[in-house]
Amino acid sequence: MPTIDFRPDADGADAFNADPYPAYARAREAGPVHRFVNSDGTEGWLVVGHEAAREALNHPDLCKNSQLSTFYAPGSADEVVAVSTNMLEADPPDHTRLRRLVVREFTARRVEALRPRVQQITDGLLDAMAAEESRSADLIRALAFPLPMTVICELLGVPDLDRDRFRLWSNEIVAPSAPEAAAEAFKQMSDFLTELIADKAGRPGEDLLSALIRTRDEDGDRLTHDELIGMAYLLLIAGHETTVNLIANGVRALLAHPAQLAALRADPDGLLDGAVEEMLRYDGPVENATYRFARTEVELAGTVVPAGATVLVSLAGADHDPARFARPDSFDIHRAPQGHLAFGHGIHYCLGAPLARLEGRVAIRSLLERFPGLAADPAAGPPEWVPGSLIRGLRRLPVRW
Repeated sequence: MPTIDFRPDADGADAFNADPYPAYARAREAGPVHRFVNSDGTEGWLVVGHEAAREALNHPDLCKNSQLSTFYAPGSADEVVAVSTNMLEADPPDHTRLRRLVVREFTARRVEALRPRVQQITDGLLDAMAAEESRSADLIRALAFPLPMTVICELLGVPDLDRDRFRLWSNEIVAPSAPEAAAEAFKQMSDFLTELIADKAGRPGEDLLSALIRTRDEDGDRLTHDELIGMAYLLLIAGHETTVNLIANGVRALLAHPAQLAALRADPDGLLDGAVEEMLRYDGPVENATYRFARTEVELAGTVVPAGATVLVSLAGADHDPARFARPDSFDIHRAPQGHLAFGHGIHYCLGAPLARLEGRVAIRSLLERFPGLAADPAAGPPEWVPGSLIRGLRRLPVRW
């Protein structure tokens, strides 16, 4: 049985980080469930088949209890408990309660109402790009990061966030460079959110975070202090990280496939929505879902996972499964949507998926319209991928026009 090794010093680690899909394919040929070694040397079970992944993502005996998680281990107990008190790391009934208190803010109607503002922010960022005398830029720094970061900050009511500092925290949390650096990022993030919530409680506004502080559900329930920290943490991190890499990975795929890019330019009205879905499937922003833990002995696609074991669902592996997708390693924006797993599945399906899709569609369409000569910068050197098993994304995406 093949074992996937995520350790940074493993044989072939650089090649795997740059292109993990062949390794997932080799593993999947031998079966949908395999062993893996995490970056810290701990072991668990990796799901790479599409149907097995759907089953695992919605399995009632694969829990998300953050007290069992090693992913958030670098911080101190109080900091980890606070930021981890969120719905992504909760199981029913806590998950049901937390999601109910925030889901109404992310309905399709409310997200669509944000379109004019998303377009306005995008246009401003593209204006700044166009003013560059060098006719070149790092697309992540110029567009892919500031767009979703501005949107989620305005939605939460955090307009004065030091975004460069926050980006450093976020990078350390999703792809730690060292345990000490990750611990410091958790501490600074926790301190910042504690101060922010105290300020909002004293001076509430019309933003989402103020609404979460005062909201109650039909039973009179409301978020605790730790739950407010956890919710703000989750919305800030997840509210930008996925979209950053949706935009950057999607543009990179288009630039690497000139015929697909030309087709999209020729018919954006007819092809844009499908193109964004293909970007999510082909090279989505989340390589592997966050950990699950076997509450009891669980059978997945004929493999018995023992009680207490860690389970990692490979969204990237599942979305390249030939049993689900014809020619899965081909980037084809004409592909009919077939239920990719880029936003997960089941009760933990990404709450912000409609917002990420909206931002991705606006950003990519506007970028292609404003810069008809957009191309990868040939002087940029090899791409630098974000390390680790969670995020599939680039550190930089140099482009020219």
